[in-house]
Amino acid sequence: MLCQECQKKPATVHLTKIVNNNKIEKHLCQSCARDLEEVNLSFEPAFSFHHLLTGLLGTEGDASAPGKDAPGEAEVQCGNCKLTYPQFCQIGRFGCSQCYETFDSRLNPLFKRIHGSSLHTGKLPKRVGGTYKIKKQIEELRNELQKKVAAEEFEMAARLRDEIRKLEKGLAGERGGDSES
Repeated sequence: MLCQECQKKPATVHLTKIVNNNKIEKHLCQSCARDLEEVNLSFEPAFSFHHLLTGLLGTEGDASAPGKDAPGEAEVQCGNCKLTYPQFCQIGRFGCSQCYETFDSRLNPLFKRIHGSSLHTGKLPKRVGGTYKIKKQIEELRNELQKKVAAEEFEMAARLRDEIRKLEKGLAGERGGDSES
């Protein structure tokens, strides 16, 4: 289908306008659609990794954002590849492995904002996940037990101790009698 305006190029933009229950359709090429003043169309890609990264880094228009140097603050630069943090924000990737150490103080807030934590916890295979969760729970209970003993809350400490023993017995039974912790 050709453009209804210029009759030369293929129609790539299809507009439908409904006014007072009257339907008007226009089939236009990209250049004629751009010239049309009724509709403001942007033909830039809707998704840009750079725009996504810039938004996550918070570097657009905010001088206090992690990607901006405070007034008078020297611009930090990687000693190995000479990349600066604003350059990283612009291209979206580091120049070398040393950049992670150089920009560490600015990356932790970014990771917390994106992932909710700056520590990588990873995933576990299902076959070891149950055992790991129980060990983690025992570790947390032991920490809580230490706090209760220090606070001289011995009744609660005794309950925690019993719960730890119960979990350890279940864990030992699950491993076939191996009593290693």
